[in-house]
Amino acid sequence: MRSDFVVREVLTGLRRNVTMTIAMVLTTAISLGLVGTGLLAVRTIDRTEQLYSDRVEVQVALTADVSAADADCSQPICTGIKAILTNSPLVESVKFESQQQAYERYKELFAGQSLADVVRPQSLPATLRVKLSDQVAGAQAVRQAMNGQVGVRNVIDQRDVVAKLFDFLGGVRNITFALALVQAIAALLLISNTVQVSAYTRRTEVGVMRLVGATRWYTQLPFLIEAVVTGVIGALIAAGGLLAGKFLFFDQLLSGIVSNGVVPPIEVSDIIWVSPILVMIGAGIAAVTGYVTLRAYVRL
Repeated sequence: MRSDFVVREVLTGLRRNVTMTIAMVLTTAISLGLVGTGLLAVRTIDRTEQLYSDRVEVQVALTADVSAADADCSQPICTGIKAILTNSPLVESVKFESQQQAYERYKELFAGQSLADVVRPQSLPATLRVKLSDQVAGAQAVRQAMNGQVGVRNVIDQRDVVAKLFDFLGGVRNITFALALVQAIAALLLISNTVQVSAYTRRTEVGVMRLVGATRWYTQLPFLIEAVVTGVIGALIAAGGLLAGKFLFFDQLLSGIVSNGVVPPIEVSDIIWVSPILVMIGAGIAAVTGYVTLRAYVRL
């Protein structure tokens, strides 16, 4: 097989149907860009779960009278509650946080916002911050142990807050994958149409080649390579778009929650991890679609 003939035919096909080629590349790029965004969301969810695996706590908030009367958890009620928690095999450690310490934490979290000037130390409860050795069974055990306990205002499981964050990230992932599916269908149709048009415009020369003994694979290969080339170019554009989106959009959008340690940042390494996957998907889908189109609709 003469490679120079294949290369020449591929370049001819791409130039001859340049508008459809551009449309196919852009549609593929948008579709793969959405797929890449979904993959980044999945990666962010996984890294966020790792981030919170050692940070999620159960907070046992004390009543107002206990909080005001005991600044260091030295009174019988607070020490008794702390002893119950510490003796549980499902609890790793217990740390007391006074009203003043809670106020300092509150000011740090809401620095620069009007809420920081409204709250006073007396309005925040003292808290026993419980780190669990078993996140699931431990949280339930703490709830049961603190149920009806004198001096306990309520029990706050931080996993409930984290679960809402995971639900949001999962929603972003699902939406991007759904949009990517719609765009992928459009890309498949464009690839199929482009292959058919390209084959039709070169039907005479292909017919002559078949008459002189060229195999079907030899005549079909340039059209398959055209489809794969456009798929790869679309994937590379999608990867470049994700990289540009990181610096121009994602970093600014997530700057607040990233700086507060709520979610990990999207790194350049994440884009590098996604890019080869997009290239393989783009090339694979284009090759399969081109092959099916040639076998089902085009007789070369």
